[in-house]
Amino acid sequence: MTSPAVAAQSLTPAAIQAAYGLIQPHVHRTPLLTCKTLDTIASTPQSTEALVGTLFEGQTPARPQFRFFFKCENFQRIGAFKARGAFHALLRLLEERGEEVKRRGVITHSSGNHAQALALAASNLGIPAYIVMPRISTPSKISGTQSHGAEVIFSGSTSVERETVVAEMQAKTNAILVPPYDDFNIICGQGTTGLELEAQHAEQARSRPLDAVITPIGGGGLNSGVATWFSDKQTRVFGAEPSFEGADDCRRGLQAGKRVEAVGTLTIADGLRTPVGLLNWEIISNEKKVEGVFAVTEEQIKSAMRLVIERMKVVVEPSAVVGLAVCLFDENFRRRVEQEGGKDGWDVGVVFSGGNTTVEAIAKLFT
Repeated sequence: MTSPAVAAQSLTPAAIQAAYGLIQPHVHRTPLLTCKTLDTIASTPQSTEALVGTLFEGQTPARPQFRFFFKCENFQRIGAFKARGAFHALLRLLEERGEEVKRRGVITHSSGNHAQALALAASNLGIPAYIVMPRISTPSKISGTQSHGAEVIFSGSTSVERETVVAEMQAKTNAILVPPYDDFNIICGQGTTGLELEAQHAEQARSRPLDAVITPIGGGGLNSGVATWFSDKQTRVFGAEPSFEGADDCRRGLQAGKRVEAVGTLTIADGLRTPVGLLNWEIISNEKKVEGVFAVTEEQIKSAMRLVIERMKVVVEPSAVVGLAVCLFDENFRRRVEQEGGKDGWDVGVVFSGGNTTVEAIAKLFT
């Protein structure tokens, strides 16, 4: 088996471009939206009172200048960027193994977005699909997965519990595993998000550069794919995680110089409850590709989500807004934008990774 370090060498912008050519007929070119109101809010210094009780208490609030460009993967097929990786992985499998794939079927584990994405791709391509999902998954994600004809098998909420059930089901079905994030073809598919974002920003901003992109990090497929696309460009790439119950495994791993292997968290950002994959870690831990990973609290995630819903009129799930929350609340990130962006500030691409939530779930967050 190819080691993650060797496989990472093949993750290039050219591989992302090739993936895009393959999946274009199957996915949406999602919109890139702006919001002057959120630009203004993020560019306003936080009050000293707001910093009391945080790591930044006693500091002079930063004065960054933001111009946001929101890549709305919540409008992607199945409501999340995961459709990109799922279609790419299955199309490559069909190229390599043909009818064997349709005979054996495919299997994966996911809290919901990769589950729906693989179910959709498998249905469209005539492949049986078996999906292991945590029992506590959002009901709309479970029903969405089932609606595409996949067989759903329930498990516990941690990645270890999910993977145990996957192994049991593989033994019964002989289905081919399509990992949710720790996979070359999945990463290439997710990286097409960055390819589109860059092209759309160029259309809107004309001669201005895209200074930075920030994405959520769960297993790391989106972040490592986007970082791969921008690896030969000047655009900086950052990651964002929840801090609740150790969900910030990537940030902690980078600080310790070693990947965190397991995560047990019930953060409201349910799509980010998994540890960073081995191949993904090879990309994200490379400072030349990802310049930093930041973490935000549950309250900060909810505050960012409220702003997106109320000011942009866009429905997103909690996982989608961790990047925006970093821009709004993390003084270390905000000070970097202030220092490096100066009066001109930064054009920042913020990836809204998905919008798979329900009215009931949103109401529960804000009551």
